[in-house]
Amino acid sequence: MNKGPKFIKIRILDKDSISNSSAVKQGALRAVSANLARTLGNTPANDMNPGKLADEAKKLCKSQGLEFKVLEEKEMKKLGMGMLLGVSQGSNNPPRLILTEYRVPGAKQTLAIVGKGVTFDSGGISLKPGKSMDEMKFDMCGAAAVLGAMYAVAKLKPKINVIGVIPATENLPGGKAQRPGDIVTAFNGKKVEILNTDAEGRLILGDALSYSVKQYKPDAIVDLATLTGACVVALGHHATGALTNHASLMEQVRTAGEQSGDRVWELPNFPEYGELLKGKYGDLQNIGGPAAGTITGGKFLENFVGNTPWVHLDIAGTAWGPKEPSYQPKVGATGVAVRLVYNFLENRK
Repeated sequence: MNKGPKFIKIRILDKDSISNSSAVKQGALRAVSANLARTLGNTPANDMNPGKLADEAKKLCKSQGLEFKVLEEKEMKKLGMGMLLGVSQGSNNPPRLILTEYRVPGAKQTLAIVGKGVTFDSGGISLKPGKSMDEMKFDMCGAAAVLGAMYAVAKLKPKINVIGVIPATENLPGGKAQRPGDIVTAFNGKKVEILNTDAEGRLILGDALSYSVKQYKPDAIVDLATLTGACVVALGHHATGALTNHASLMEQVRTAGEQSGDRVWELPNFPEYGELLKGKYGDLQNIGGPAAGTITGGKFLENFVGNTPWVHLDIAGTAWGPKEPSYQPKVGATGVAVRLVYNFLENRK
């Protein structure tokens, strides 16, 4: 019986030298890394809770020679991560803060990539409508992109340190669930009023961002999150929304997006938008009202990065659903931002 070829030989006929074997290898690495993120994103929530996501990260790190650490619920309580812990209260599956590290001796730069890892988002007490709630398994596509990017980092071997950080949790209703009106204390000490429990991604990211800044002192941070439905309204499924505190870093991310096909569109970051988040009884509210939802979501996160150069990427419209370009899957997760991070590192290394 013919079992097929054991290998395939590819011969490139390109008189202009646009393509070469190195480009083929890079393309294959981009594809494998993005497909890893797609597979994680497509996994149903009953097979992908915070603990199982941590297991996947551990396996990846072990196979690729990356450092791995995970903070359990008890450690997060000691550290005072009230926002992340508040979101997790309604679930029987405890949260995890997953830390993956690629380090280079003598590296002069450190990049932190932080990905939202809500393995299922019901909205909590502020329950989402039933229609399309099944798609909320995709609310961890930011986390999936971080792991896909870390796989690429291990192969690419840039000359900078890269830290992948994933706050992982479920957002479910229940007798112990967080309520609208609750006030929680963030890792950086800010008091945050919970007005809507379905604005949970910014809460878990806020603690992860401020922890990343304190623990790793990165030169730059990029966060990836299916953060707001408002981003889909604004940009549809053709571009990722972006907010930043640093024009140069934003330009590097924008360029990487154009090169990779993971296009981004920068939204304004005027101080006035921050006024919408001022708390009545605490420092901040977790929502800013119906106007400019994508911007106020990003402005909330800005409170947790200090002076560190930072770009926030809202992938709510691009993490699943796009049918174009033709390399996108017709259903399911896209692996968005993995290719962008690859190009970003290629340009900086």
